[in-house]
Amino acid sequence: MHSYGGLSAPLAILAVLALAGALSVFTAAISWCFRALVLINKAQTAIYFVVLWTLAELARGLVFTGFGWGAVGYAQVNGPMAAALPWVGVYGLSAMAALLAALTALVLGARRWQAAVSPALAGVVLLGLMNVLPAPQGVSTGSLNVTLLQGNIAQDEKFDQSSGVPKALRWYGQQLEANRSALIITPETALPLLPTQLPDAYWQALQLRFAQGKQAALVGMPLGSYTEGYTNSVVGFKPGQTDLWRYDKHHLVPFGEFIPPMFRWFTNLMNIPLGDFNRGLFGEELAAQFADAAKAPTILVNISNLGWFGEHLAMDQHLQIARVRALELDRPFLLATNTGRTAVVDHLGRVTAALPNHVAQALTADVQGREGITPYAWWASRWGQGPLLVLCLLVVLGIWLGRKS
Repeated sequence: MHSYGGLSAPLAILAVLALAGALSVFTAAISWCFRALVLINKAQTAIYFVVLWTLAELARGLVFTGFGWGAVGYAQVNGPMAAALPWVGVYGLSAMAALLAALTALVLGARRWQAAVSPALAGVVLLGLMNVLPAPQGVSTGSLNVTLLQGNIAQDEKFDQSSGVPKALRWYGQQLEANRSALIITPETALPLLPTQLPDAYWQALQLRFAQGKQAALVGMPLGSYTEGYTNSVVGFKPGQTDLWRYDKHHLVPFGEFIPPMFRWFTNLMNIPLGDFNRGLFGEELAAQFADAAKAPTILVNISNLGWFGEHLAMDQHLQIARVRALELDRPFLLATNTGRTAVVDHLGRVTAALPNHVAQALTADVQGREGITPYAWWASRWGQGPLLVLCLLVVLGIWLGRKS
């Protein structure tokens, strides 16, 4: 907000503190609920903590378009607990991590060693079960040669008509013209102009280039009009065809991509272009696309602009989230970004190819598509996070009713 939005430093600090305070409401609420109900049974106490923690993470990930990036489950991607991701997803893994933490607390808080035996054994069994779960039975659908483009256009000049815009149009135009991969992917808003704002013949040449060839491309750019509103979109160029595919981003970032109600005054203090996109169809819930195995995608693609974060850990966190999605759904994951963390992740969550941060470069790799449905994809495609939410609410209700009786 300060570096790229022009907001004064004191107001930017206050805004960050306000956001942190808003997100902490969920944790504060479950902390109050946990303290409000004193349970004598230690096992019930542990279970109560787990379901409250899971409810807080679910609420934080869904309310106000969702801030789900901080789920504890993401931190387990490099550990033995990651084996459970194809079965329970990231929120289910958060619940398991909370259970392991609660069991550890019971062990450390036990006054007699006999009291520590049961929770210790439960923790060992939990870890053991997660590592004997059957692996997904997906199969390869063949190899696809792809190229991910990273233009490295600095965020403070990305929408500058005298520097960033012509630089982006020139670099991405050259790469889209010269590259010979079967699929070429650019980052989010790689072309920072509407099609009608592009230089004469630029858009027509781009369409003609793919309509006459055997390659495909996904190009990030804004679409829409002043009267209809604008969308943060991906345009798909099909090989040998003139009709275009379009996807409009749904999960928009508050203030960066849309203005929450009653906060127009706040965004007027900043200088952020394209700060009020409309939402598209809900496509970020990837699992929903796996309801029909025959139509499920074989490769997952995410295009992003992480230039807002500079060298902050958010860039690494974005890659970590991509690895979790790959494990949840047993699919390779392609991550194309503007300034860094452009990478290819295989279906086992391993980074098989990546570009250095802050370089203008193309990453070419052969990617193995996959077919088959993981248990998590099966149930989440039908009911979303509903089963986990209902289970947690039933446990809380049972504990409260049991205490009253």
